[in-house]
Amino acid sequence: MATKRNVCLLLNSFDMGGAEGQILLLARLLRDGGRYRPHLACLSRRGILLPEAERLGLGDIPEFPLTGFYDRNMALQLRRFRSFLREREMDLVHTDGFYTNVFGITGGALARLQGRVGFRGETAGWRTPKQDKFERLIFRLAHLVHANSEAVKNYLIERGVPEKRVTVVYNGVDTERVKPMNVARAPALETLGLPRGMPRRFVTIVANMRHDVKDHPMFLRAAKQVSAAVPEAAFVLAGEGELMESLRGLATELGIERDAFFIGRCDHVPELLAVSDVCVLTSKAEGFSNSILEYMAAARPVVATDVGGAREVIEEGESGYLVSSGDDERLATRIIALLREPERAREMGMRGRRIVEEKFSCAVQLERTEEMYDRALAAGSRLRGGKISVPNFGT
Repeated sequence: MATKRNVCLLLNSFDMGGAEGQILLLARLLRDGGRYRPHLACLSRRGILLPEAERLGLGDIPEFPLTGFYDRNMALQLRRFRSFLREREMDLVHTDGFYTNVFGITGGALARLQGRVGFRGETAGWRTPKQDKFERLIFRLAHLVHANSEAVKNYLIERGVPEKRVTVVYNGVDTERVKPMNVARAPALETLGLPRGMPRRFVTIVANMRHDVKDHPMFLRAAKQVSAAVPEAAFVLAGEGELMESLRGLATELGIERDAFFIGRCDHVPELLAVSDVCVLTSKAEGFSNSILEYMAAARPVVATDVGGAREVIEEGESGYLVSSGDDERLATRIIALLREPERAREMGMRGRRIVEEKFSCAVQLERTEEMYDRALAAGSRLRGGKISVPNFGT
């Protein structure tokens, strides 16, 4: 049996987020049956997902805390990271976002790793122009850049990243963890803190409230219109962040505060999706939404804004609907139609489940990721021996 190659999966932190969740899912898949041996490292050992990472049993998770990109600490942490990569005999490093791209790809170049894989998981709207430019410079040190959708790939190519250096590997979803559930409705609603009295039709959005790019106000404006047409509708906002209080205020201003339920971070996503009738995403920009995958894996009909890679997973009119960003009237119209046609909604949800099983399962994600690693190592082998120029991060 061939010896497994070592890959360092570098996370920014263990906060609840799409990129972090995908890295931990990938680490588990590689551990359980991959051709590469995963190792975790991070810039910050904080976050709700840290216990999950430790339960993977991959050994200690070293931390390389940063205070900036242009100070002595950056140089110190890069030396530590280079030593870690060499001592653990890493063959590749695979990062998870802007900060780990800058740190991990630079450290991988200093350690002269054969494979360096950067990551971009969003299009516009998340980073400043200066950060975008800096990241593109760092990508020159990567053998491949992992884009999580064709939309992100095109975004990078349009901004000067060579097409041959960008490869698409879609996010995966554990279809067994998030699957259609026959749950006892009353206990599930009690667990989630949702009303159990009069029959309600739940319209759900799962998105963090840390960044206005998720555009929860669009969801709430549509909710007001849906409520007028379907009085039994209720609206569930799952996610946490500093924008929550202002969003509560907007719900009150719109007069739907009694029908809008802010449940915070949700540890019972399968149960939440099981009691939801329609699931929504209103982002102004995305790369490839994990929430959409989870909605579809749970056989829920989806209405999402047509941004990023949404149309690469949603088949318009078959597994869900796409609407323009900011168009709350169209969003409301689509939600109302699905609430009024439950059989149509059920069929769309089941179609979405089949799409996820065929194209976005764990098995597909593992296969595509390992193909990407093979390509990165091959590219690194061809380029080995050349001069490496890295940014000056202090003395």
